[in-house]
Amino acid sequence: MSIQESGEMYLESILILSKKKSYVRSVDVSEYMNYSKPSVSRAVNLLRDGGYLNIDQSGHLTLTELGREIAEKIYDRHTYISAFFVALGVDPETATEDACRIEHVISDASFQAIKNIPLDKIRVKEADA
Repeated sequence: MSIQESGEMYLESILILSKKKSYVRSVDVSEYMNYSKPSVSRAVNLLRDGGYLNIDQSGHLTLTELGREIAEKIYDRHTYISAFFVALGVDPETATEDACRIEHVISDASFQAIKNIPLDKIRVKEADA
């Protein structure tokens, strides 16, 4: 089953929340993403049915191995691309917003090429006075 961008966003959000909390529920995802509870419930059920996450009897969400692999890939792209843009001189808010869009469509080859550039070696070109 191929996962869409929205599914990747949910998986990434669950991963981020699981780093902060001992357990994650749909309501936590709803609050974090600022989505309605019915929308999150529908997405969570689709992700469960697709084999990307598990829901226990208490409603706690845990990523499956496949779900975690996808979430970590997207999160890695997001954090690195954000840092890359900030190193280029983009303000952090814009860098984060742009990274959030790019992380889902960039090819593995292009991302790896960007990741091979050491962030501390980037020199921002000064604007002409």
